[in-house]
Amino acid sequence: MDIPAALRDLSLEDKIALLSGAGFWETVALPNHGIRPLVLSDGPHGVRRPSGEAVLGLGESFPATCFPAECAAACSWDRSLLTELGTAVAREARLQGVDVLLGPGLNIKRTPLCGRNFEYFSEDPLLAGELGAAWTRAVQAAGVGTSPKHFAANNQEADRMRVDAVVDQRTLHEIYLRAFEIVVRMAEPWTIMAAYNKINGLHAAESPWLLGEVLRGTWGYEGAVMSDWGAVTNRAAALAAGLDLEMPSSGGLAAREITAGLDAGMVTEEQIDAAAARILRLVDRVPPRSGSGTADTAGTADTAGTAGSGAAVYAASHDLARRAAAASMVLLKNEGSILPLQTDGAVAVIGELARTPRYQGSGSSKVNPVRLVSPLDALQQDLPELLFEPGYTLPASPAPESEATLLSQPGAGPVDLIETAAAAAAAAVTTVVFLGLPDEAESEGYDRTTLDLPDEQLELLAAVLQANPRTVVVLSNGGVVTTAWADRVPALLEAWLPGEAGGSALADVLLGRADPGGRLAETIPVRLEDTAAYGNYPGENGTVRYGEGVLVGYRWYDTRRLEVAFPFGHGLSYTSFGYTDLDIRSTGAGADQEVHVELTVTNTGGRAGSDVVQLYVGAPDDDGAQQRPLRPLRELRGFEKVHLGPGESRRLRFSLDARALSRFDPQSMSWVADAGEYRIEVGASSHDLRLAGVAALDGTVPEPSLSTASSIQEWLANPAAAAELVSALTAAAMAGMDAAGQDNTGGMDNTGSLAASLALVGNMPLNRMARFPGSPVTPDLLKQLEGWLQGTRGAQ
Repeated sequence: MDIPAALRDLSLEDKIALLSGAGFWETVALPNHGIRPLVLSDGPHGVRRPSGEAVLGLGESFPATCFPAECAAACSWDRSLLTELGTAVAREARLQGVDVLLGPGLNIKRTPLCGRNFEYFSEDPLLAGELGAAWTRAVQAAGVGTSPKHFAANNQEADRMRVDAVVDQRTLHEIYLRAFEIVVRMAEPWTIMAAYNKINGLHAAESPWLLGEVLRGTWGYEGAVMSDWGAVTNRAAALAAGLDLEMPSSGGLAAREITAGLDAGMVTEEQIDAAAARILRLVDRVPPRSGSGTADTAGTADTAGTAGSGAAVYAASHDLARRAAAASMVLLKNEGSILPLQTDGAVAVIGELARTPRYQGSGSSKVNPVRLVSPLDALQQDLPELLFEPGYTLPASPAPESEATLLSQPGAGPVDLIETAAAAAAAAVTTVVFLGLPDEAESEGYDRTTLDLPDEQLELLAAVLQANPRTVVVLSNGGVVTTAWADRVPALLEAWLPGEAGGSALADVLLGRADPGGRLAETIPVRLEDTAAYGNYPGENGTVRYGEGVLVGYRWYDTRRLEVAFPFGHGLSYTSFGYTDLDIRSTGAGADQEVHVELTVTNTGGRAGSDVVQLYVGAPDDDGAQQRPLRPLRELRGFEKVHLGPGESRRLRFSLDARALSRFDPQSMSWVADAGEYRIEVGASSHDLRLAGVAALDGTVPEPSLSTASSIQEWLANPAAAAELVSALTAAAMAGMDAAGQDNTGGMDNTGSLAASLALVGNMPLNRMARFPGSPVTPDLLKQLEGWLQGTRGAQ
């Protein structure tokens, strides 16, 4: 499409029409100009194309493969697996006539109470960003657009459409914007979705700073920006800020607001043209659909670029979903090698969640699965002496018929269910108890109120353990739960929300056909009160303050030396791994300096398995003189998943540039690498660190964003400015000595006392110091420093 020519051919009304949806899931079509509508669909872990319009767009949807939710897939730490998942979901999107998938979810897990954490990757922006980039690239390579969401700081569901997230600039750039930046730079997503919430006073969808300065200016993003559904409060303000597409249709309200904004000078025709051009470019880059584009899980694919029958596509997707789920399950404990399960005796499977699985989250991402396999039915195929008891009931979820042998009696109460479950456990060699959160406990639209499992499940577990200590617990949940009971359980497997093939994947892992490949993408805390946002969540009077700053997730626990139940990155295999031969070297200098890290990882066990090698970096310690900002004790700066056979070794290499070692400096609005020795740690979790060394960094110095109204402390925080200030003050102090050698400098007669004096008044603005009698900071000295600042800026 010749976009400039197309724009010239469109009327102003046509261009304005393109900037809003035509319905709930489609963009505006202009058939007289050859512009077709685009079909949008929820899709972080499967295509959810509604089968018709419904209130809030949450009606029935066509069947599609339900892949593991992001909370699970992230625990794979596997870029290649996310690439496979992206390719598969895009293939199904093409089958169903979907042009843009709304995902991935990149918001950081600031608090484990967020009801939508199942739809997000991690508490760490590097892990979230690189996995999100792999998925995004794969989806778009298959001819389907993506829309990374929710940009930005949408870290709670509580009051999500209005709450003002008050976040300092450093924290925004290092934590809450970083994953989006990685995806923008690495994958160039065709669209990005602006969030509901405000950021520092402005709605994300109407923030010139977020959409203009950061996204388009600093990052150079050239794609389209759309709103979350209902995120716009003023369409003219949103357009002026950089929002191209409002979704869904507002029934003409948006067009009237844009027209009024144009008349009032709030928006310009150039801004309308720029937004319309980005929508036209999006239409142009999505391959056209052939055929009807309707969903068909059994017939022949009716869209271009999809080979084979629909049935074959969904069968292949189901197999991938099974493999991905196993690769994402985290074995938290396995004392006495109780897993894999022995199959030569009775195994009691306890828990309604084994029969009525919780396999995905609730809300807009809820997929209508093509083929759902429960853990109970999957295990029955391999365990001839399987005993089942539900143990508890799930709210408003009648249990389906199962092929498994049921020992429970209809109409049994909670006590009866627990007693019969304990009896089954006592009759078995090993017991597998399925616990987790019911569907109603976590969802889009509201947050959780507790991290604990339901009381009836904990009562069941206590009774089962008393009857049979040889017990394995399997967890099904989208967000972390407290595990105070875990010390009494020999084996604990976190299955998360594993998708439609999760039952088969669980059987594969429990029986040893597959290695549990997951490692925690988020810390499991001991208590809610230990979490970083506790006391700064959910906010009050429409404002939530991110008072913990950059200390989010493991950064908080590790820096504060807090005990955790299971640390970030933790997970066990059915084999063991050794790390050896660490080599650290640096190349280049200044902003071009790089740190290269190599090590050898070896499978030291007797069977094939996978491991995730994690590289953490600790910034130089604050030596007092530097007055550096607080840095986390360690931060993830590289990771690699390896699959090795018994005795097999592999040499891994990581390269870190200066940006990877930097912090964001809000004064200069730039990334700064502090000079000094950085700790390099390699391990299997943020606590299980196997190898360590140091790398010396020259550091980078930002352009001074200072004035004579800046505090002395702020001057001293910048090495170049500090040198100039101390030099000027020292000269003034020396000049203040009178001919008789008497001190006339207010006690600042040498460098040592000068440093002490500066420390004493460090919070004082420099120009205020000039107003004190006897101060060496004089109006002339202020002019001298102002001249230095101007000269420094002019040299940039």
